[in-house]
Amino acid sequence: MDEEMEMPMGMGQEMMGGMGGEEDLDFADEAPILKVGEEKEIGKQGLKKKLVKEGEGWENPENGDEVEVHYTGTLLDGTKFDSSRDRNTPFKFKLGQGEVIKGWDLGIKTMRKGENAIFTIPAELAYGASGSPPTIPPNSTLQFDVELLSWSSVKDICKDGGIFKKVLKEGEKWENPRDPDEVFVKYEARLEDGTVVSKSDGVEFTVKEGYFCPALATAVKTMKRTEKALLTVKPQYGFGEKGRPGSGEEKTVPPNANLMIDLELVSWKTVTEIGDDKKIIKKILKEGEGYEKPNEGAVVKVKLIGKLENGTIFTKKGHEGQEFEFKTDEEEVVAGLDKAVMSMKKGEIAQITIPPLHAFGSSESKQDLAVVPPDSTVIYEVELVSFVKDKESWDLNNAEKIEAAGKKKEDGNALFKSGKYERASKRYEKAAKFIEYESSFSDEEKKQSKALKISCNLNNAACKLKLKDYKQAEKLCTKVLELESTNVKALFRRAQAYSNLADFDLAEIDIKKALEIDPDNKDVKLEYKKLKEKVKEYNKKDAKFYGNIFAKLSKLEPTETNKSEAQSEAKQETEPMSVDSKA
Repeated sequence: MDEEMEMPMGMGQEMMGGMGGEEDLDFADEAPILKVGEEKEIGKQGLKKKLVKEGEGWENPENGDEVEVHYTGTLLDGTKFDSSRDRNTPFKFKLGQGEVIKGWDLGIKTMRKGENAIFTIPAELAYGASGSPPTIPPNSTLQFDVELLSWSSVKDICKDGGIFKKVLKEGEKWENPRDPDEVFVKYEARLEDGTVVSKSDGVEFTVKEGYFCPALATAVKTMKRTEKALLTVKPQYGFGEKGRPGSGEEKTVPPNANLMIDLELVSWKTVTEIGDDKKIIKKILKEGEGYEKPNEGAVVKVKLIGKLENGTIFTKKGHEGQEFEFKTDEEEVVAGLDKAVMSMKKGEIAQITIPPLHAFGSSESKQDLAVVPPDSTVIYEVELVSFVKDKESWDLNNAEKIEAAGKKKEDGNALFKSGKYERASKRYEKAAKFIEYESSFSDEEKKQSKALKISCNLNNAACKLKLKDYKQAEKLCTKVLELESTNVKALFRRAQAYSNLADFDLAEIDIKKALEIDPDNKDVKLEYKKLKEKVKEYNKKDAKFYGNIFAKLSKLEPTETNKSEAQSEAKQETEPMSVDSKA
C-alpha cells in the first residue's frame, strides 16, 4: 500500500478540482433506515451503504461538523489502497466542505456515533475518469469500511462567517438562555498567535447587555447548560477596526484581529417579564419541580422577604414556623407579587422586582418591619413551598359546575360594584367557562346554564364597556342574542359598543329593535337620543373637514396666463365637494 496516499489531501484536492466542489453535495436522501447486514442506495447517483454495526442515539453529523473516523479503502476486487487503521491514527475532516470525495460527504452524514458501515462509491462520486495513480485505476468503483468515532459540531451561528462555534462538550437538557437572562460563564480569549488577551474563571452578565465582546452574548444564546465551545471570531464580532487598548491584566487587541475564545456556559438564571406591560421582572434563583403552576384562586404557601432597592427589609414572612398563606387573585398581596407567584412552580425560588404601579403605588405604606415610601420599586425573594389549585371545570360534576359558575358570578358582581372592572371581567369569564360545555346536562341543568350564560356574558359586556374594550363588548352581547334574540339589555349594550366604534347604522338597528320589544325603556330612549346627537356631531366634523379642504383649494393663486382656465377647473371640481360639505 502506498503510504503517501492519504485521504485528507488525495481525496479532497482531487475531488474539489475535478467534480465541482461542495455546491453539489446536498442531493442525498435522508439517512436510510437499515438493519445490520442490510444494504440500501443513498440518493440517486449509485452510492450504497451496508450497515455493519449500529450506532448510538439518533443524531447525525451535519455539514460543517468536524468528524473523526477510522476507514479502510479497497477496490471491488478486494485490493486495499489505504487504511487509517493500519496507521493507528483516526482521520479528521470537516463534513460537507469538499475536503474529501463526494461519496464520503454524502455517506458519512447518514451515520451515527459508533456506527460502522461499508460504502460502495461509484467513480462519479470518487476519483472519476482520471483515477488516482498508481493505486486507483480510472473509472474505479471503491468500497470504504468506515467507523464514525465521533464528531464536533461546528456552526456558523450568525450565518455570515463572523462566528464559528465548535462544541467541545455537549451541554445538558435543551434550553438556551434568552436576552433577559443572567448567565454565568468561564472564558479565555486569544489572538491567532496564542496570546491570551482576556480570561475569567467566572463572570455573570445579562445576555442583552453582553460582556467583553459581542461574540460572547451571541454565542451563549446558542448554548446549553454546562456546554463548552471554541469560538472563532471575526473582527466584526470582536473589536472591529479600532481594536482595544490594554488595561491591567487585559491585553491589547490589535485592529481587525481575529479571536479564538474558549467559552463554558456554567449556568444561568432565567429572567421573565410578567404582566401586560412586562414591567414585573422575575429572576429564577432555583428551578422548581414539574410543570404545574398556581391558577387564579389557588391557595399558596410561600416564604418571602420584601426589600427596598437600598436593601431595607420591610417584611419577612414564613421563615419562622408556619409558611405565609394567601389566595391568588384576591388582592391579599400586592398585584405584582400575586401575578409572579402564579408563574412559579412548586419549590421554585425567585427574585421578583416590582415597580410602584404593581406594588404600593404613590402612597406610603407601613409594613411589618419598615415603611415603604411613595413610588417605591420593591424586591421580593420568594419560595413557593406548596399550592392547591382552584378547581377547573373538568374537576367538577354537572351540579358542581353550575354552583361554581353561580359563585364566580356573585364574586364578579361584588367586584363590579367596587369599580374593579378588570377583575370582575375575569370572574365572569371563568363562570362562563364552567358551563361552556353542556352536552351531558339534564334539561333542568341546561335551563340553569342558559340563564347563567346570559347573565355572565351581559355583565362581562358591561365590564368591557367600562374598560373601553368595545369589540369584546359587542362579541359578548352577540353571544347573548344567539341564546335569546329579544334580550333588551344585550341589544342596548351592543348598541353602545357599536356607537363607540362609530358603527352608527348598526347601533340604530339595535336600538330600534330594543324599543320595539320595550317601547317605554328609559335607558334605551336616552341612548337613542345620545346616538342622534353623536351622528349630528359626526356629520358636522365631516362638513368642517371638507370645508377646510375647499378653503385651502380656493386660496391657491393661479398665474395670470392660466387664471381663467384654473378658475373654470376649480369650479367644476369643487361643486361636488360643496354638496358633500352640506351633507
